[in-house]
Amino acid sequence: MATTFGQDLIAAMDEAAAHAQGKGAVARIHTIEVPDVRAIREQLGLSQQAFASAYRIPLATLKGWEQGRRQPDATASAYLSVIAVLPEAARAALLAG
Repeated sequence: MATTFGQDLIAAMDEAAAHAQGKGAVARIHTIEVPDVRAIREQLGLSQQAFASAYRIPLATLKGWEQGRRQPDATASAYLSVIAVLPEAARAALLAG
């Protein structure tokens, strides 16, 4: 017999409550390594405007990251890590695309 949406919802809430209490199965924990955006930009000797323009990052987004109002998501963090290690290759890839 198939379960109803209500039964599925109750089961999910029971699992969430057990997890919050430290009971039940171990949940996966994903940790995102967030690079220091300001340090990357300063190491490259670029202003916020120049960095944002060179790597196609909205200026407001860059400012939010640097001021701690926002955090880069996993994809943006990976992109920033590439910029930190291979800044010229990242620029060249953007120009080629």
